[in-house]
Amino acid sequence: MTGGTGDGSGFLAVDSGGSGLRAVIGTVGRGPAAQRESGEPVRTGARGIDPGHLLEQLLPMVRGLAAETGVSRLDTAVVGAAGFASLGGALRAELPGALARELGVRTVALAADAVTAYVGALGPRPGAVVAAGTGLVAIGTDLACWRRADGWGHLLGDCGSGAWIGRAGLEAALRAHDGRDGGSVRLLRSAEEQFGPVTGLPGMLYPRSDRPAFLASFAPRVADCAAEDQVAACILRAAARHMAESAAAVCPPGGEPRIALTGGLFKMGDPLLAPLGEELARRLPHALRVPAEGDPLHGAVQVATGLAAGRLTLPDEETMLYIVTRNGD
Repeated sequence: MTGGTGDGSGFLAVDSGGSGLRAVIGTVGRGPAAQRESGEPVRTGARGIDPGHLLEQLLPMVRGLAAETGVSRLDTAVVGAAGFASLGGALRAELPGALARELGVRTVALAADAVTAYVGALGPRPGAVVAAGTGLVAIGTDLACWRRADGWGHLLGDCGSGAWIGRAGLEAALRAHDGRDGGSVRLLRSAEEQFGPVTGLPGMLYPRSDRPAFLASFAPRVADCAAEDQVAACILRAAARHMAESAAAVCPPGGEPRIALTGGLFKMGDPLLAPLGEELARRLPHALRVPAEGDPLHGAVQVATGLAAGRLTLPDEETMLYIVTRNGD
């Protein structure tokens, strides 16, 4: 891609997550111009996130967007990717050069999806963000460095996430089935309505490759039961406590940082948000709760426009926000 539109520097912003790939191109002067998406998540393998598979999906999308919008020069690209903090080595090694070669991009920023979620929610301000869906991660910054808590996956962490809540709800259902303490007959009925006889749950769950999503699918049932079932209410209270612990671990201790919540889990509403509000007020009385401004793709756009305009103030750290600028020929 060469030439220009006359509207400012062109940018590319990408969100690569568990549900697929989304891409936006636009110009600094006018913002996003058009968006496309694919429903296929980028593969991971022995080398981590697969840069070849990402490019295989991304390049046709970008070329189609360029033809649609007339943005013919992309100076800046930002790619936010799930798993980048621990699985991003191949992306760091290969993606900046590939985007320069294929699209003429000079400045490339590769970011953990937690970073783009943070910027989408709060912008480039000190604070903390809890991003919760099937999994859960908290991220914070004082604009000098990033701090991250949890995000360790459903077997080692993601405490308070949709998968965590769903698993706790199903455990309570199975306790009721067995006649053990701590069970909930209400959750047992809900589990049988959703999955059939609970004796079949191990055979349904253990062979699956999408176990976190399967567990998280029961989380809304736990919220539905919480108003009338003490066990369900206690599960959501414990989830709120875990979230607040993660937020407190990453939130700047001084000043007046902002804190925001982002992700589909918070669509549960008051059964989760009410205890979470109490826990955050207790642990972080100095932080100001604010609504999230946007999602991770919005965050990638903000990073891209800030980079292109030379006014990005976020910390540059290899596993969180990795920036490469190549000199033009």
